[in-house]
Amino acid sequence: MHNIKFQKKLVLFSFLLVPVTLLMLFVVYPTVKLLHLSFTDWDGVSKTLAYIGTRNFKHLLFESPEVWISLKNNWIYFYVHLLFIPVELLIAVLLDGKIRGSKFFKTVSFMPYILNGTAIAYIFSYFYSPIDGAFNAILQHLGLGGIIQNWLSNELIVTYTLATVSLWRFAGLHIILFLAGLQSIPQEIFEAAEVDGANFWHKFWRITVPSIGTVMEIVLFMNIRGALQVFDIPFLITSGGPGYASSTFTLYTIDTAFKFNNIGLAAAMGITLLLMIVVFSWLQQQIFKAKRYL
Repeated sequence: MHNIKFQKKLVLFSFLLVPVTLLMLFVVYPTVKLLHLSFTDWDGVSKTLAYIGTRNFKHLLFESPEVWISLKNNWIYFYVHLLFIPVELLIAVLLDGKIRGSKFFKTVSFMPYILNGTAIAYIFSYFYSPIDGAFNAILQHLGLGGIIQNWLSNELIVTYTLATVSLWRFAGLHIILFLAGLQSIPQEIFEAAEVDGANFWHKFWRITVPSIGTVMEIVLFMNIRGALQVFDIPFLITSGGPGYASSTFTLYTIDTAFKFNNIGLAAAMGITLLLMIVVFSWLQQQIFKAKRYL
């Protein structure tokens, strides 16, 4: 009997050894090392480093306006995606219905997500080009030449322009997730609601939305995490410019580490980013828990 228990424990240990080892090597250790470096002034080259306490964190909060500009841009991405979530859900509801060509539209909506991010960045660089860009040509053709802008060099609108690129890229993923949630709802509930005289909007607000609360929570978490970690789109299209107008927190962190050779400050920014994601995720969970008890 004891031999069987030992064998079970040995098998369990064998299965867990590899993933736990990988977790320790590639997640836990780098996080601990990052925390350690955040209290130093290491430049990434010197063999020695000096501990400077919380000076890096104080610099982030009180002495670096570029950080706050970058964070403001991150929140623009968040709000643009947040405002579009109801539209994504409505599109998912329509695609879940019996409409002609629904499989084709499902594929088309998901296609931008699987495309290479670098390719997307270069496509939209040409699309928004002020010289021969397709977007300005479309506006001119529609008689809207008065609103033509330098979409990627105007400090007031460049981040909103880049946020539309992010929206185009990731909206399809959210639609597919909503579709998966919708298909898990028993159709008998909708049929019973129709018998009781419920119209489309009654079913949408009273059945669909409450039934996909878990999927909604996942989408919102992805929105928060994605908005705080935006990097490739502003890096490839504008390099954070003009100035810091389109920079994001992650992009400024990379610049701090490898352009300004301040690994200690960049590590502090990395820890700050990790804490922001954890805090906002916790707040989101508390909000959803509170709604469940209402």
